[in-house]
Amino acid sequence: MISPLVIETKAKIAVVIPCFKVKRHILHVIEQIDSKYQTIYIVDDCCPEGTGKYVLEYNTDSRVVVLFHRRNQGVGGATLTGMRRACEDGAQVVLKIDGDGQMNPYLIDYFVLPILSGQADYTKGNRFYNLEGLKSMPAIRIFGNAALSFFSKFSSGYWDIFDPTNGFIAIHAILLQELDIDKINRRYFFESDMLFRLYTIRAVVLDIPMHSVYGDEISNLKIQKIFGTFLICHIINTFKRIFYTYFLRNFSIASIYLVTGGLLLLFGSIFGASRWYSLSLQGIQASAGTVMLASLPIIIGFQMIVSFLAFDIANVPKIPIHKRLAVLKPSYCNKLKIKP
Repeated sequence: MISPLVIETKAKIAVVIPCFKVKRHILHVIEQIDSKYQTIYIVDDCCPEGTGKYVLEYNTDSRVVVLFHRRNQGVGGATLTGMRRACEDGAQVVLKIDGDGQMNPYLIDYFVLPILSGQADYTKGNRFYNLEGLKSMPAIRIFGNAALSFFSKFSSGYWDIFDPTNGFIAIHAILLQELDIDKINRRYFFESDMLFRLYTIRAVVLDIPMHSVYGDEISNLKIQKIFGTFLICHIINTFKRIFYTYFLRNFSIASIYLVTGGLLLLFGSIFGASRWYSLSLQGIQASAGTVMLASLPIIIGFQMIVSFLAFDIANVPKIPIHKRLAVLKPSYCNKLKIKP
């Protein structure tokens, strides 16, 4: 099978594959990665199957570098270990795929080109773009990913993307220095937390349509088990993002909409509920003035919250930052051998 696009560039592109219980598939995944990608980092995340040792013994591809974790750190921890090493070795773009064979390595060009051409700082897969491709996805995954995608829009600020848990991702290496990667979630919330962190530095994220291949592999991600944890993390990130964006780093009309609208909603709700309860105990019907005094703040407050959401949706980052960072931080680029 021929790769769908042709990349003619001298940029160093590295592929990171976190490994945990993927021994049966890993060699086939490595074989499918085009020779134009210079280095492949296999990160054995304390795999009980010994995937890393298996690759060292049976792999014949000279591009492969095997890294080991002494304790399991999760898919996020393994990915970040590989990304750190790729940056130290001078990679300009770092791409991550899973080792279970669900992601087609022939699609890597689609993820790398938007970054090399300056259209995006970070690219990620979207399995929901083509509805025909959902036929092979388990129903529980469709529902879970759709729900998590909705919550992710609030927490990340990227209202124009979908499928936030998709692990097929690529990033310009200079952004990894700008992010505080020690704070990024190491477990299954890694991809969603990465989006939140990227928004804080105003990076441009682009969805790449893709299909997943579901065969005999066993997924370690159980939507029904992590849904509650993800929901809590999304709520926390939502409050943090809004505070950082509209109060700590900047103060705009959206900040006024949010504060004023929230206070009006709170006042109208508390006043209306308290007056209704007090008058009901006395058996007295509320006057028109009392009803208006309670309902008007709620109506105006709701309209202001909607205006804030409209502003926030329009505030998605649109100008890639990696070229600007390369100009502002040339010493970092020279250190890691990264070309702007």
